[in-house]
Amino acid sequence: MTLPRMLAFGNPVFDLITTPLISTEERILSGCSTNACLAASRLGYPTTLVGGVGADFRQRLEQELHACGIKSYLFQTRQTGGFALHYIDDQGNRTLSILGIADPLPADLIPDNEAQFILLGPILSEITLELVKNLRKKYSAPILLDPQGLLRTLHDGEVEHVMSQAFADIAAYATIIKANELETRVATGINPRQDPEGAVKALYGYGCKIAVVTLAEAGSIIYDGSMIYPIPPYTTQALDPTGAGDTYAAGFMVRYLETPDDLTEVGCFASGVASVMVENIGPDFPLTRQEADRRAQVLQSAPLRVKL
Repeated sequence: MTLPRMLAFGNPVFDLITTPLISTEERILSGCSTNACLAASRLGYPTTLVGGVGADFRQRLEQELHACGIKSYLFQTRQTGGFALHYIDDQGNRTLSILGIADPLPADLIPDNEAQFILLGPILSEITLELVKNLRKKYSAPILLDPQGLLRTLHDGEVEHVMSQAFADIAAYATIIKANELETRVATGINPRQDPEGAVKALYGYGCKIAVVTLAEAGSIIYDGSMIYPIPPYTTQALDPTGAGDTYAAGFMVRYLETPDDLTEVGCFASGVASVMVENIGPDFPLTRQEADRRAQVLQSAPLRVKL
């Protein structure tokens, strides 16, 4: 059986990361689309990363992707994207400083591959509405939008989060919108810790079929226009929360392709996948399908409520 291919759009980055527990000594591969490809590939699904990288990191990127069985469709940018991430606490709150900015993706940067799922994972406004319109013309596949890079702007070399028209425009083309609590608050004006149902319903109001709000150690919440699905977290020690939302998105895509009518199962699987990521540093997280299934089963046997 040929498994569905996933296309992930968004520039890869090479980051420096500091948390209360660890600090990387060199820049490591990351980025929303990259981490999602890594997770989906380790779950057994073929993936293609579409994005831009500078000459300085291109060979290293291609080698790391190839080693993980990920295909790439790259263009060369003037710089390689990257952030210095400093985590303040265990809830994922952090500061971002710029190490490099890659160019926007050309609107015609679309592989010839068939695609059964598409991830839009911009890290700094590199995905345009024109590109998304072109994708929708070519593919009928579901689109999952992780809006992080559409809600960021630069001020004196630091990243600030602001609402943008680009997010509103692109969200209308998304099947699924998955946002963390900061992104949700920026996009909706509602604090999801205080009003999770109101926040996820407001996110749904941008035009998607399914809205997802992730809440770090408090789990996540899903809304499909008729029902609210609270998803518990998989309790673990978070060594490095970078990429948790990205791998949650990958887990969501994988299980949604398999069981689209059971969003509780989809959410628990996604939460289990993300928990493996946060236990590790960088792209070498030891995710397997067997372990993802085991953690999902643990969560499905637990009370399905978000702890706030």
